[in-house]
Amino acid sequence: QVQLVESGGGLVQAGGSLRLSCTLSARTASSYAVGWFRLAPGKEREIVAAISGSGVATYYADSAKGRFTISRDNAKNTVYLQMNSLKPEDTARYYCAAKRDASEGYYLIAERLYDYWGQGAQVTVSS
Repeated sequence: QVQLVESGGGLVQAGGSLRLSCTLSARTASSYAVGWFRLAPGKEREIVAAISGSGVATYYADSAKGRFTISRDNAKNTVYLQMNSLKPEDTARYYCAAKRDASEGYYLIAERLYDYWGQGAQVTVSS
């Protein structure tokens, strides 16, 4: 069983930045593909970004391209989501999710493919 703990959420003004962290309790973090999702009121949960276990392969939703950066430090068992130029429409609860992938080479986009989820971190962007 892998536990995920998000941190770094908060309240920020439009145009500001936040960095979310997701710490995995796994023995070998690189064996897990990780994705960041968000859930806003009245909307369905959507993927924001995803990264392979090795960190080489990454994916961004159109809404995140050019503003968000996903990265990982496997020595620290942590995956990051750097969010810049934040907009009010980025307001949501952000969740990280993980799926074991021994190849370390794939990222996953579909929510249903992930096995482990964190409790989420609230991000609120004021206008």
